[in-house]
Amino acid sequence: MQLGARVLKTGVAIVFALFLADLLNLPSPVFAGIAAIFAIQPSIYRSYLSILEQIQGNLIGATVAVLFGLAFGHHIVSIGIAAIIVIGLMRKFKLNSSMSLALVTVVAIMVYEGNDFLEFGVERFVTVMIGVFAAFIVNLVFLPPRYEVKLFTMIDSLQDDIIRWTRLAARQASEHISTKAALTKFQERLSDVEKMYDFYKEERHYSKKKRFIQARKLVIYRQMITTTKKSLELLHRLHKHENEISNLPSQFRGLVQERLDFLLTFHEQLLLKFTGKLKPEHSKWVDEQDKKYVDVMEKLIHQIAIEEKREGEEEFSSYHLFYIFSRLLDYEENLEHLDTLIVSYRSYHSEERNSDLEQGFY
Repeated sequence: MQLGARVLKTGVAIVFALFLADLLNLPSPVFAGIAAIFAIQPSIYRSYLSILEQIQGNLIGATVAVLFGLAFGHHIVSIGIAAIIVIGLMRKFKLNSSMSLALVTVVAIMVYEGNDFLEFGVERFVTVMIGVFAAFIVNLVFLPPRYEVKLFTMIDSLQDDIIRWTRLAARQASEHISTKAALTKFQERLSDVEKMYDFYKEERHYSKKKRFIQARKLVIYRQMITTTKKSLELLHRLHKHENEISNLPSQFRGLVQERLDFLLTFHEQLLLKFTGKLKPEHSKWVDEQDKKYVDVMEKLIHQIAIEEKREGEEEFSSYHLFYIFSRLLDYEENLEHLDTLIVSYRSYHSEERNSDLEQGFY
């Protein structure tokens, strides 16, 4: 059983909503607790948007419930028709996220058959909104989310695993079925990373300076995710065409492995650099390495041409090798761009520190 921050927040929001409703002597405070369950959100910004939608949705639900109650009474058929109308209005105004709570409001109001029906409807609406506001307050002050640390943790962990499997695949040391299973899991984890990025993107700052810094960080994290995608695509190609790689002459296999090791090590250094563990000017591209790699490409193309001209032998899969090298070059370009972004950020915002991020890694 996992008890995350959102689980704890839900429990605290229910208690706080029931407490407020009881403090204000509102009838049936249980509806405030129910509203708190629906209103709790994973981020402060989404909680703010939820309040706006819940106010509109519950106002629609309460209005329809009161009008139907006064016009057609409290028959169960009237409640069903009122619910249908509320659903139609909610879809019309694109308030789907608050539809469930609005329907709870409709039922909670229309089941009452007393003479003070209008007053009762207002009280029910207020009770529900107390729960919504309680959830917002809890989300604001209780265990506020730190999505940047979570986001970097997920990227760092995923990239570390991809790098480990890529080194194995480049040496034909990985087991085929295990690599295939790992690739599936990596794709799922990458989707989780993108969701976490969306949460971090929704964080709001009141200071203009903080907003500017976050905007630059968003660009860096977006490029981190893109580079991780490129490294995963490269691993896919290495896995899919492992036979073609194993059939390369040993000297070419060695050069490809050397270049891969250089890029993977450079990627690890970039993550260290972002957390402040390396100087911004460290881990620059090495001209000798680049020149050496150009020679490798030229020799490999020449080797492919020779192999394709040979007769009486098994056809050489040159296209597959070009797929692999295109992924390798794509990965390299994204690494270089990520390096540029990190160096620029560290150069102009050297005073900006996230202690949780810098102390929690390596």
